[in-house]
Amino acid sequence: MPYHPKRGAALLVPVAIVMVWALLRYSVGVDVAALPLERGTVHFTDRTGLPLGSIAASNEANTAWVPLDRVSPLFVKAILAAEDSRFYEHGAIDVPALLRATYEYAVYGEARSGGSTIAMQVARSIWHEPSTVTGKIRQIIDAERIVLRSPPNAILEAYVNRAPMGGDVYGVEAASRTYFGVPSSDLDLAQASLLAAIPNDPSRLSPYTDWSALRARQRYVLERMRALGAISSGDAARAERESVALLPPPQGPAAAQHFLFALYPHFGEGASIERTTIDAPLQQFVQAQVEAITSALIARHVTDAAALVVDNSTGEVLAYVGSPDYYSDILLGRNDGVQAPRQPGSALKPFMYELALETDALGPTTILDDAPATYAIPGGELYAPADYSTRFAGPVRVRYALANSLNVPAVRALSRLGVGAFLGRLHELGFRHLTRPASYYGLGLTLGSGEVTLWELVHAYLVMARSGSAIPLRATVDAPQAIPVQIGDPGTWQLVMEMLADPYARAQSFGVNSILRLPFPAAVKTGTSSGYRDTWTIGFTRDYTVGVWVGNFDGSAMRGVSGISGAGPLWNHIMLHLYDDRAEPAAFSAPAGYVHVPICAGTGLRPTPSCPAPVMEWIRPRDLAEWRKSPVRENGVRILFPQEGDVFVLNPASGQLARSMERLELRGVAASSIRWSVDGVPLRPDAEDHAFWPLRLGRWTFTASAGSQQDSISIAVIRPLTRVRPGFSLLPSHQR
Repeated sequence: MPYHPKRGAALLVPVAIVMVWALLRYSVGVDVAALPLERGTVHFTDRTGLPLGSIAASNEANTAWVPLDRVSPLFVKAILAAEDSRFYEHGAIDVPALLRATYEYAVYGEARSGGSTIAMQVARSIWHEPSTVTGKIRQIIDAERIVLRSPPNAILEAYVNRAPMGGDVYGVEAASRTYFGVPSSDLDLAQASLLAAIPNDPSRLSPYTDWSALRARQRYVLERMRALGAISSGDAARAERESVALLPPPQGPAAAQHFLFALYPHFGEGASIERTTIDAPLQQFVQAQVEAITSALIARHVTDAAALVVDNSTGEVLAYVGSPDYYSDILLGRNDGVQAPRQPGSALKPFMYELALETDALGPTTILDDAPATYAIPGGELYAPADYSTRFAGPVRVRYALANSLNVPAVRALSRLGVGAFLGRLHELGFRHLTRPASYYGLGLTLGSGEVTLWELVHAYLVMARSGSAIPLRATVDAPQAIPVQIGDPGTWQLVMEMLADPYARAQSFGVNSILRLPFPAAVKTGTSSGYRDTWTIGFTRDYTVGVWVGNFDGSAMRGVSGISGAGPLWNHIMLHLYDDRAEPAAFSAPAGYVHVPICAGTGLRPTPSCPAPVMEWIRPRDLAEWRKSPVRENGVRILFPQEGDVFVLNPASGQLARSMERLELRGVAASSIRWSVDGVPLRPDAEDHAFWPLRLGRWTFTASAGSQQDSISIAVIRPLTRVRPGFSLLPSHQR
């Protein structure tokens, strides 16, 4: 055969290899296990190991790194038989195989048998040397450097995690999950031999490219394994006959997409497999319910919803649905309703009441008047909280005001507590989107003047469910458990949750048997933002906290959908499902540090002959003695409205509100008739012992007398400022 210059030059390759190999004996090798990993794919599973989906960095390969001892031994045998059967016998190069390949290249112009060892293939995957004569030499040099510092199993581990497996899939773990939906540790012989066949020609032998060619190569791998004694003839025959089920090409995460994309940036270099806290069957159910509620309310202009389910004992996220359809561009499905800041409506009220009770700004027996009121706020404005119905309930207890989500009593309570103190507590609870100063939010903060996320709300309600013991929400099973931090007084949290779990306290607004009442103990609160743009329902049992949001991502208003009619049914369905297969939760604990006593519902004082039908309420023992000193006795009296320190504005607005505020209605309670006076000037009461006083500028002291007893309070009346700010007056109380 005539000599060919190109083939002759190829004969110099062995000489170059020997020279370089000798030089490398005096150089520093490379520890392949210490090489940094490129940012790769994260493969997510649910809490039990069921696959949820994989996410790769932009323009990166689909990879996943696993230790060699977590790879099926059948695959290890198959890949050695297919790629380098003498791997443990030679070093960086297999001299006989390389000489054979070199001879074939020189004679035929191509290598008809493989000459690359596993170490050489690892070197090529790391440094990406081209498949040229010069590139092959550099590849051999790099392989020798690897062998000098790396034990054989470390090299083999690097190879099975870097081997090209078709398309953008690299490594046995990524291939096993992509093609079969199982971890590489679970591969059977048919699957293992099929995957081991791919690296020989990954572009042609990809399972999604040429299935027939791949099966033919698999038969070769099985025959090599039989010939090497790795398997029996019967094993090879059965594996060859086995029908291998192939998953369809991946289109992105199949479940909890918003959750996985939110998690992915938190993982560092290298590919990994992360076991999340998600419960896949529960996730599927919640996703279906979110889709169902938006479909049911489409005629009322509802297109979006989100839901979050958390385990109270660990803070683990069990279900996370950010939208009805992540892959719907028309419905803006990639928006994440769990993380999107929205106005919470009345959903923050429980935290305000808890802090007010904890700091003694209010007591459980405090009477708050639900009547028109106007407050002067910074910026030369007036704030007039009111429901759209403009109907008011009059004097109400704290329990009633919270459970029925009344706006005016909530603002009265916050005016006593202080916006700054409330904002500080919200920051403690993790509301990081409330970044403005207290003066920006004003008294409307308790009605939803700030923006928060569903994630933040659920975390805050989780703190309440844990009696103030705060832990962060957990996303992965292996994440370290944080040390709980106590926020506030446990007993006061328990008192507020007991109020939220009382179906009779909220009966006036919701009815006793509304969608919020479950067949087991559960505390719950709704919220609806201004203009019907957001509806919320967040609540909990002793086991779980569930929060849902219903609205539109584009910010458009729904058609009369409130927290009870929008988010309420979704919350109800999820909560009931959580207890399909488990025992119902126990009742909430009695408020620690409180005692249960009968009180007069209209006064918050001890029952008297004029209040024959008492109700039960929790109060602190330290307050019990003082409380018992101030009942409405036969000659006792108490002013219910106005209250000490109230500020009123003369003729603050036009229309019905202005007419109601031109005269101040004085209300009180006593066992006998009440006599009223203003700065010592008597007023004539009506048949119900109420008196009316025309508003006049200045500071005024009102006195109510009954028998020899009297009660006095002072108020101020100021001039109108710039304008009346209606604030965040949300819904009629019966729709809250």
